[in-house]
Parts: sequence; structure tokens; C-alpha cells
Amino acid sequence: MAVKKGSMVRIVADKFANSLEAKASDPRLPPYVFEGTGEVVEVKGEYAQIKFRVPAPTVWLRVDQLEASK
Repeated sequence: MAVKKGSMVRIVADKFANSLEAKASDPRLPPYVFEGTGEVVEVKGEYAQIKFRVPAPTVWLRVDQLEASK
């Protein structure tokens, strides 16, 4: 999947689990992280900045941990 600015994406839980990004995060992630969708705000190299629809900070994740959302 080509991730680009403005794309709506979901986090693939299996690819996120045990990743460097998961280890650097609070282990008690809120459900919206995996159940909801986020918008790609910026893409730099193999990372994308994701903004969720709830009042929360944006996150940077590897693009291989994301999938297109409908």
C-alpha cells in the first residue's frame, strides 16, 4: 500500500506488536488505536505521522504497520 498524506489508515495489530514502536509506547494503549482510523498527516521515509479523530497527540509509525481504511 502506498501511504500518502491525507490517506485514512488503520494500524495492523500483528505488525505493531513487539515492534520498536510498541516497546516505546505505554502497554495500555486505548482501543481507538486499533479499532478506529487515523489520517496520515505527514510521511517521511518509512514512517507516517497519524492523527486520530479523538483529542490525542499524533503518532509516528512505520508504513508497513498500516493498512488502508475504508
